[in-house]
Amino acid sequence: MIRNGREVSRLEGFSDAVFGFALTLLVVSLEVPDTIEGLKQILRGFIPFAATFALMCWIWFEHYAFFRKFDAEDPMSILLNCVLLFLVLFFVYPLKFVFALVIPAIMRIGPQIHMSAQDGRLMMWVYSAGFVAMMLVFALLYWNQYRNRAAFALSAEQAFAARTGARTHLLSVAVGLVSIVLALTVPIQWIWTAGMIYGLQGPLHWRNGVLIERARARAFPSSTPAPR
Repeated sequence: MIRNGREVSRLEGFSDAVFGFALTLLVVSLEVPDTIEGLKQILRGFIPFAATFALMCWIWFEHYAFFRKFDAEDPMSILLNCVLLFLVLFFVYPLKFVFALVIPAIMRIGPQIHMSAQDGRLMMWVYSAGFVAMMLVFALLYWNQYRNRAAFALSAEQAFAARTGARTHLLSVAVGLVSIVLALTVPIQWIWTAGMIYGLQGPLHWRNGVLIERARARAFPSSTPAPR
């Protein structure tokens, strides 16, 4: 299922360039401080920057894992890939903005920023909408492979990976949708629950991974666990 020795396609090369540009946008938004107070401000932004960087790296890794498993160069995959890259570029600044507000507030570092209830709901809604959109694109990429498994001549193990990959990312979509509902409905003093709900990602994906590996072992007893 893993295609060793294959050259990087133009689609993957283009995607890597866009991911690199998105990470560059994070860096160029930082100004070189010319005072001690400016340096302190940069240091206070280290953790939000690291969180945004880690999220971008996770999205890149999910993209890498998909194209490591499939020769996805059909028109639908190209379209979905372009949608994903658009979302990455569009949401890189909003994501950094959310982290720059939420993390200092949780850690109680730096000046506390006060916002209206409407602005607080908008902030959480924008974050969750971007997350849901990107996870949905990944789910559609895997679903497109599974739907066309015969036309793409996928092996049984590749078809299994496509089906379970779509299910895995739909779990993330479900968590993001719950966050959106909470952001729009809970009292403003409980708006933090819209962010904390993402803590469900860990146990949900752990359990999903266990079930997938059990199903893989039953269906393909001679295969090794699929690397991500």
